[in-house]
Amino acid sequence: MLDVRKMALLRQLARLGTIAAVAQAEFCTPSAVSQQLSALEREAGVQLLRRNGRGVVLTAAGIDLAERTEGVLALLEDASAALAAARTELSGELRIGAFPTAVRTLLPAALVDLGATYPRLDLRVTELDPAQVPDALRAGVLDVALVHEYDYVPAEPDPAMVTEPLLVEPVYLASAAALGLSTGGPGADPILAGRDQPWIVGSPDTLCHLMAVRLCQAAGFTPRIRHYADDFAAVLTLVAAGQGVAVVPELALASCPDGVALAVLPAKRRTFIACRRGADTHPAIAACAAALRSAAAAHSIVRL
Repeated sequence: MLDVRKMALLRQLARLGTIAAVAQAEFCTPSAVSQQLSALEREAGVQLLRRNGRGVVLTAAGIDLAERTEGVLALLEDASAALAAARTELSGELRIGAFPTAVRTLLPAALVDLGATYPRLDLRVTELDPAQVPDALRAGVLDVALVHEYDYVPAEPDPAMVTEPLLVEPVYLASAAALGLSTGGPGADPILAGRDQPWIVGSPDTLCHLMAVRLCQAAGFTPRIRHYADDFAAVLTLVAAGQGVAVVPELALASCPDGVALAVLPAKRRTFIACRRGADTHPAIAACAAALRSAAAAHSIVRL
């Protein structure tokens, strides 16, 4: 009988391409991944991998098994959800991931609601960038998470995840009010007001960084980056101090200091609730989603 945990590693290899990347995503060593994949080959009785230079690639049989693994894992999640629904009370750990602005604005009310309604649920929160969420869900580090995408950085479909739209926010160009930046006449792109200014953007591996760069490139220029900051409260403080301009979403403005001018940009940020495929009917995840919807409804932001 094939070991589903080893099959999951094969699926990760098909997605990520290298054993080192799988080890990083699974929080283990490359040697441990190689040993598990070798054991899976022995269980399967056919060659699943072959050497390709210093790395490995999947054989036709390996590719087929990796593709079938998605359905197997989704069925197991669905079975786990059905068993949880048969219990009389929700209990155990629920591991929730969220990006920083959601942790500050949406999550507190949702956690209070969940804790009051289901006192035996052990709620655990991890703050992380949405780019890290798929690996964390696959590895079982998270059960449910908030992710987002921007108009200029659409999310790639992920066969291992199911998502539910939660809310959509306007996005702004933030600048020091003292600069008096003009946003141009009717129909002008406000992002052009920042063409000659230094920029404050997120770390290079974040969606916020990519969004800012692509917005500028769409307007015909490359931003001159001065500062990197992932905390929007810090970003807005730097903006107010005249250290540069930045792209910020609506939820970030809960901590907007005085002296910051905002211009609406032709872009939106969309937030989704994400979980492993098949797990969306799990009663704990469904309860978390309901609490998040209620928290989102309390904000004056357009719902999707």
